[in-house]
Amino acid sequence: VRLEQSGGGSVQAGGSLKLSCTMSESLETYGCLAWFRQAPGQVRRGVASINRALKSMYESSVKGRFTISKDDAKNAFYLEMNSLEAGDSDVYYCAAARNFCVGDLVPVAPIFQVWGQGSQIIVSS
Repeated sequence: VRLEQSGGGSVQAGGSLKLSCTMSESLETYGCLAWFRQAPGQVRRGVASINRALKSMYESSVKGRFTISKDDAKNAFYLEMNSLEAGDSDVYYCAAARNFCVGDLVPVAPIFQVWGQGSQIIVSS
């Protein structure tokens, strides 16, 4: 099982980027899909998640700017990032968990079984 990430790169503050993640098998067996970010020497922090019922959750600093979505027909999910800020710069990872995620917070990293390879996002001010 593999998650293949694409997208990312460099953009000026205020710009937009879109990350994509494609699963090598059906997404329908996964109850929770998410995006995380990680700075050097830091733990991975949840940015956004979406469950099988299409309920999405966001870390407070990205609410209203980032949108997570999924396309089961393409076995893919996405993170659209708008109004990017310098503080959004990090390596971003997609992740999938078989568990159904509930609650109002992005689930923590240990519940996710499958991870993408990471995409560098650099936002210049």
